[in-house]
Amino acid sequence: MIELHEVTYRYGGAPILGDVSLKLTPGSFHFLTGPSGAGKTTLLKLCYGALTAGQGQVTIFGQDVREMSRDEVAMTRRRVGVVHQEQRFLDHLTLAENVALPLTVSGRPTDADEVTDLLHWVGLAGQKDSHPPELSGGERQRAALARAIIMSPEVILADEPTGNVDWEMSIRLLQLMVELNRMGKTIMIATHDLNLIRSAKAQVQARVLRISKHQVHLAGADL
Repeated sequence: MIELHEVTYRYGGAPILGDVSLKLTPGSFHFLTGPSGAGKTTLLKLCYGALTAGQGQVTIFGQDVREMSRDEVAMTRRRVGVVHQEQRFLDHLTLAENVALPLTVSGRPTDADEVTDLLHWVGLAGQKDSHPPELSGGERQRAALARAIIMSPEVILADEPTGNVDWEMSIRLLQLMVELNRMGKTIMIATHDLNLIRSAKAQVQARVLRISKHQVHLAGADL
C-alpha cells in the first residue's frame, strides 16, 4: 500500500531521515515512536505525499510519488486519512460541517445521515451543531478522527492523536483505532506514549517502529 525504499529527507541541509525503508501492508497496525524532533511527522508526511523524498523512492498504492502529477497526488491522498497533531477546524462551521468538509472539497455529495452516524460512532452525535471553540480537547481529537475517515480511506495516519488528552480519553481514541483496524484499515500512529503502545499490544498485533539517529528500527519486544 505504502512503501518507502532507502528514503532520505533533509531540511535546510540538516538530515531528518536517512536511508529509511518500511512497508505498510493492508490491514497492518503500526506505531511510530521516538523523541520530539526525531522525524515522526516528517515520515508521516512522506507516507501521504505531503513531502517528497530527497533520495530514495516512496510508492503509494503502487505509484511512485515523484512520477505523479499534482492532481494524481491529490486523488491518491483521498485514500489516506490523516489525523494531524494540530487539529485544523473552521470555527464558523458546525462540527458536522467540519467533518463533512473533505466530501465538500472533493465534490462528493454530503449524506447528513452518514455524517451523523459517524459522529455517533465517535461519541459526538450530541455535539453535531456545536462549533469547534465549544469542544473539549478530547472532543476535538475524536472530531479530527471522524473527519479523517469520512472519505472511507484505506490507510489512516495519526500524528500524536493522544498528545493533549488525559489517559481515559487516550484509551478511548485507541479503541476507535483498534476498531478501524479490525474493519480492515491500515493504521500508523506516531506517538511518544509508551504506555499507550503497551496497552494496544494487548489488543492488536502491532509493529512498533522507533526513529533513532535519523533511521527507523523495529523496536524490541521489551518495549
